[in-house]
Amino acid sequence: MACMLSFSGKDYMGMQNQRSQGLKTIEGELLEAFTKGGFIDPEWLDNPQKAFFQRASRTDKGVSALKMIISLKLPPDDPTLVPEMNAILPPDIRLQSVVRVTKNFNCKSAADARTYLYLTPTFAFSPVTDTISESWRSTPETIDNVNKVLKTFNGSHYFHNYTSGKLPLEPSSRRHIYEFTCGQPFENDGLEYCILKIKGQSFMLHQIRKMIGMTMAVVRGHTSLSKIEETFGMDRIDIPRAPGLGLVLDEVHFDRYNKRYGSDGIHEPLSWAKVEDQVTDFRDNVVFADIMSTEKASHSMLDWMIHLGMHRFVPRHFEEDGEASPLIQAALHVARDTKLKDSLEDT
Repeated sequence: MACMLSFSGKDYMGMQNQRSQGLKTIEGELLEAFTKGGFIDPEWLDNPQKAFFQRASRTDKGVSALKMIISLKLPPDDPTLVPEMNAILPPDIRLQSVVRVTKNFNCKSAADARTYLYLTPTFAFSPVTDTISESWRSTPETIDNVNKVLKTFNGSHYFHNYTSGKLPLEPSSRRHIYEFTCGQPFENDGLEYCILKIKGQSFMLHQIRKMIGMTMAVVRGHTSLSKIEETFGMDRIDIPRAPGLGLVLDEVHFDRYNKRYGSDGIHEPLSWAKVEDQVTDFRDNVVFADIMSTEKASHSMLDWMIHLGMHRFVPRHFEEDGEASPLIQAALHVARDTKLKDSLEDT
């Protein structure tokens, strides 16, 4: 069975089950609810592989999802499953739908693409010459400029600079971006926001947040538009990573599966039009509401932007260690002086 769920990740240590380490995760809560409801064998709680459990995508600490897909062995065609699960689950996790799938279905390998959203205050795109302020407002030209920058990511590129542990031209770092756009701004509680939408075949660790960080740096004027093309090349380039607060998995796409099995008369397509209203309500009243209230209270984006100017965007070869930045050099001097002081006090 394939399950589609929505959740707010604010209070969780990511998607992946980490019960053995005592950490609170989405999968941990979900498996416990399946067990309490009698829908899975209790032995599967700590051995979900016995239930052929699989997730379509991982989400990091604090990241939310609107249409996350998991697949596992469940009782077929049980009309009580969804309401009973939602009675057990905490209110920030909702099981929206359960669909019968093919016998050997694997939601991770069957996925064609994934779409993410990023909710951000628009002052993140204010010119570097402007004073950073929550009262700053964008213009139509601002949004046009953001979309111009985002468009340069479309297509297939080597994103080794947008993750860790990857070398230039390494095949596993080549990813395809189908769409990357910025929507129209809107206001909430004295702040102006916009939503970035990115659809890609798959993404690596921190890739989306670094793509957004790079976009903000270019739009603000910290570096040039041509620098993005350089990041796909042979040099190592330091790229700022935008805050994780606004990142949301929107949808996992199964176009090939739906085309082959969605109309065979046995299986339903993995599309969610029937529960779209519930998902939209959860997005607006839980996920986006949490993000905006947290941003208002913690000033996550404002604090991040203060340090954005420290990035130099200077290319260097991956074989080079490179000269440490002034900030790192200062930290090293402090550490050295502290160590020297401690050694003198011991003598």
